[in-house]
Amino acid sequence: MDSTMKTEAADRPPEDRPPEPETSAPRAGARSRVRRRVLLGALAGCLVLGGILVLLPGEERRPAPGPAPGAQAHSAVRTGVAAALPDLAALIGERETYLRTHPRDARTWAVLGSAYVEQGRRTADVAVFYPRAERALRTSLKVRPQGNAEALIGLAALANARRDFRAAKSWGEAARALAPKRWTTYPQLIDAYTGLGEYKKVPATLDTLMELRSGPAVKARAAAVYRDLGWREDAAAALSDAAAGASSPAEEAAWQERAGQLAWERGDREAALRHFRAAVRLDPDQRAAQAGQGRALAALGRTSEALNAYQVAVAAQPQPQYALELGELYESMGLKEAAQVQYDLVRERVRADAAGGVDGELVLGQFEADHGDPASAVRRLRAEWRRQPGIAVADALGWALHRAGQDKEALRFAVIATDEAHGGAVRSAPYSYHRGMIERDLKRYGPARRFLEEALRINPYFSPLHARTARTALTELGEPPLTDPPS
Repeated sequence: MDSTMKTEAADRPPEDRPPEPETSAPRAGARSRVRRRVLLGALAGCLVLGGILVLLPGEERRPAPGPAPGAQAHSAVRTGVAAALPDLAALIGERETYLRTHPRDARTWAVLGSAYVEQGRRTADVAVFYPRAERALRTSLKVRPQGNAEALIGLAALANARRDFRAAKSWGEAARALAPKRWTTYPQLIDAYTGLGEYKKVPATLDTLMELRSGPAVKARAAAVYRDLGWREDAAAALSDAAAGASSPAEEAAWQERAGQLAWERGDREAALRHFRAAVRLDPDQRAAQAGQGRALAALGRTSEALNAYQVAVAAQPQPQYALELGELYESMGLKEAAQVQYDLVRERVRADAAGGVDGELVLGQFEADHGDPASAVRRLRAEWRRQPGIAVADALGWALHRAGQDKEALRFAVIATDEAHGGAVRSAPYSYHRGMIERDLKRYGPARRFLEEALRINPYFSPLHARTARTALTELGEPPLTDPPS
């Protein structure tokens, strides 16, 4: 038996471990206490990150030997955190070798399937790795059809990666019914409920998760929920705490990338760039952070560096979203032929990802609305809304309807994306911009000013193309008339 297999006795399912100190998710009346707690944790994390270390006189610091690469990746994939690509390759090779002589080991099949999911996500080679993941996870269920929560959680993670949120919900709820104290189920359910627009279920699910487990992965998951609730300070503090407690460079890089994205969304270009650069230093294969660098550098006017960062990300991990962003940067520079190359790549990558079972209709609809056929975007996004009516789909469908000249219906979806009463609590510059432009074309000039100003206040650099259009539209609207307010 290989060395990583020996670690599995110590890597027991969470329900077999002693309970950890309980925490609880914040509620509306307890936000100040939550903020103090996460900020104190973030401060402690910053001290660790800053390299402060106290040694006794004469004491010599000797680094403890780290786990083998496969063992480290094994721990990462079972807890849903990022693993370094070389470690993942080592884990996959070990498990494949072991299963040739132990084909009835359901647990190892489940671990292998989860590793394939992570490998596909990290490389964007989903047409290869996602089908392998599904075969491995279903083999695990076939070998052990009863009591196999680990395979069910892996299938939920695979469905979320494919943007099949209904399937993710089904697998996740089956895993929860089977093993309600297995904490790794709950992050998958949070993603599924969010993608389906079932926002009322998210806080309760986070409560349960935080009662069962603490640690960096849970803090990062909480940060995503806080961000969607519009609690950006809480989200930033939780991510800082997660980065401070990360157990590997790849995991810390993932939390740094998310912190960079959060800073970018609020228009803090310099902070975003610092986080993205830290992520790439920790894990050179962190392509989301490289694309993030392109975003921040373009906003800082460092266009050549921005193009280089995007090109590296697209070449190594050709996500349709990265190609779309790079194409829009080229278009903003007047380089229409270079932009078209990237736009062609968007369509090509969505087709390729579909071979791995990935639902690319959202990004393709966003692309078609602005750079292709808006009527096609409306058809795609209407179908997507019927399947999984999340906030991102509501925004994209509203914008596609606007681009197709159907502004009255467009406003209904824009309201869903931007009005807290309808679920749109997240403060997003693109969402506010879309609603502002729809309101303008409906000659509702007061709301148009308000939402365009909000978009530029949240993030003045949200798009190299659309931020410029927002400023022009706001100038054309002028100041509001000096009349008495309505009674």
